[in-house]
Amino acid sequence: MEELPVIDFSGLKIRLASPEDILKWSKGEVTKPETINYRTFRPEKDGLFDERIFGPTKDYECYCGKYKRMRYKGIVCDRCGVEVTSSVVRRERMGHIKLATPVAHIWYFKGSSSPLSTILDIPTQSLERIIYYALYLVREVNKEEQKNAVEKLENLKNEQIKIEEEKYEASKDKLREEYAKQKEDIKKKLSNVEQREIALQELDLKEREQYRVLSDDYVEEKSQKIAVYDRVVKIIKALKPNDTIEEDDYLFFKEKGVDECVAVGMGSEVLYEILSNTDLKALQNETLTELTKVKGEKRNKLLKKERIIESLIKSSIAPQWMLLTILPIIPPDLRPVVQLPGGKFATSDLNDLYRRVINRNIRLKQLIDLGAPEIILRNEKRMLQEAVDSLLDLQKSRGRSRTQNSSVKVLKSLSDILRGKQGRFRQNLLGKRVDYSGRSTIIVGPELKINQCGIPKEMALELFKPYLLHQIIVRGLAPNIKSAKNFLELRDPVVYDILEEIIKDRPVLLNRAPTLHKLSILGFYPVLTDSNAIKLHPTVCAGYNADFDGDAMGVFLPLSHEAIEEVKARMLPYHNLLKPADGTPIVIPNKEMALGVYYITTVDQHY
Repeated sequence: MEELPVIDFSGLKIRLASPEDILKWSKGEVTKPETINYRTFRPEKDGLFDERIFGPTKDYECYCGKYKRMRYKGIVCDRCGVEVTSSVVRRERMGHIKLATPVAHIWYFKGSSSPLSTILDIPTQSLERIIYYALYLVREVNKEEQKNAVEKLENLKNEQIKIEEEKYEASKDKLREEYAKQKEDIKKKLSNVEQREIALQELDLKEREQYRVLSDDYVEEKSQKIAVYDRVVKIIKALKPNDTIEEDDYLFFKEKGVDECVAVGMGSEVLYEILSNTDLKALQNETLTELTKVKGEKRNKLLKKERIIESLIKSSIAPQWMLLTILPIIPPDLRPVVQLPGGKFATSDLNDLYRRVINRNIRLKQLIDLGAPEIILRNEKRMLQEAVDSLLDLQKSRGRSRTQNSSVKVLKSLSDILRGKQGRFRQNLLGKRVDYSGRSTIIVGPELKINQCGIPKEMALELFKPYLLHQIIVRGLAPNIKSAKNFLELRDPVVYDILEEIIKDRPVLLNRAPTLHKLSILGFYPVLTDSNAIKLHPTVCAGYNADFDGDAMGVFLPLSHEAIEEVKARMLPYHNLLKPADGTPIVIPNKEMALGVYYITTVDQHY
């Protein structure tokens, strides 16, 4: 089997990737949402498992079978375009999707500490509405047109007031004519003076009421029109770049023909344009100047902004990289499709999420080519944003609540794979299984000394197994390793005697997750027990923040002489009696111990 090259490195640095970096990682563009052909069980071309992009599924064999075996290594097949190499490359080769429109990365605009919100000086909620095409963002303001727009709106307001006054006067004249006619009719019909006077008085009352209603309606209508124009004039006067405008207000601008004073945009496109034209050095100088003038909460916000800008400058990161134009696709063997008995297939959730992004991206490209109306394009762009959000972090995305409330299975996004107790970091990196380690539930061991812990015999046999096998051979109890293993399996009493000798001066480390400070991992001398749980002295629980309600702890065996000496000199509990935070005692008797001390030292013997 071919040996893979070992890359030696001293550390990892995580930073934002540029579109150029993503294209360098990628071996090709994925343009179709298909995964594998369900008749041939082979990857589809240009799909999420394409062998031309990600490498062959069979070792040293191209897709069409023209080139097979090791001797053709490195050749790219002229028929199918697949490189002849090891299939292990499908765990490391990446692809990419070229997005039809820039899409904001959900980590950088969601939440209270949004870097995009801080740099652009836009409130987080407003920024979210801009990204999801519900709010306009001002790109630039034409001062001359702004002045003209204010004058035009003032003229329109005066015209509107004049129109309302004319309508009011016309309505009054019409009402006056109607009631004058009715009065003439009453005078003609009623000859009795008393009846005629009563009828005319009633008609006068009715007329006055009608005039009052008409006047109230006029005043209300006039006030509303004035308020609308005054509000819009106020908005236009205050307009400056990076302000936001409600959609209804902008439609009013267009309706009245005053929209030329301002250039606006929606979605991640406008943010990408603004960030691409942002000079970080100039922005930093501007922020530092403002810092000298303000205090309180505003100063804290500016300090946060300055820190983000400084970090971007130091790391040579362009702010527009927080928006994606090229979306990377992780290697196919990290999101496999597995055939189950019965012909069914099980697939990683990521494939469904990638497929949704590709489908929406294809549809958006087609609509742009067809010249679809703006409202349709806006809706498609919003749907693409939501699809990318779901792929990157489903918990934060807008579609999460809809998914949870339905009977559809909740998918695991890229962030969900990393975060939490079952995530890649805590489960597979920090909490991975290593040699010379064990894990078990803890129980109280008040009979132990403070620097002792109880280790189950079966666990100790496994932990110290290589040392036991060595001693069994040295003492002539077995001629070789195989015989020594068989002797160990018999659990002869001699084995336990040897184990007691080995552990006599060999401390072990006990760790309780989460390891928050140095007292979360301490050294102890092991004492063999017949139980299946680790015994712990009650006074060391405070440092571990442990209790005996089912907590589990990990046991680790120091191997080198240096490590053993370090544990003895620095990590035993009686070297760690004080809190690292404030120097107060942490190993103190409490609960049952304090009660027992009180009981045996009391003078009153009545109980």
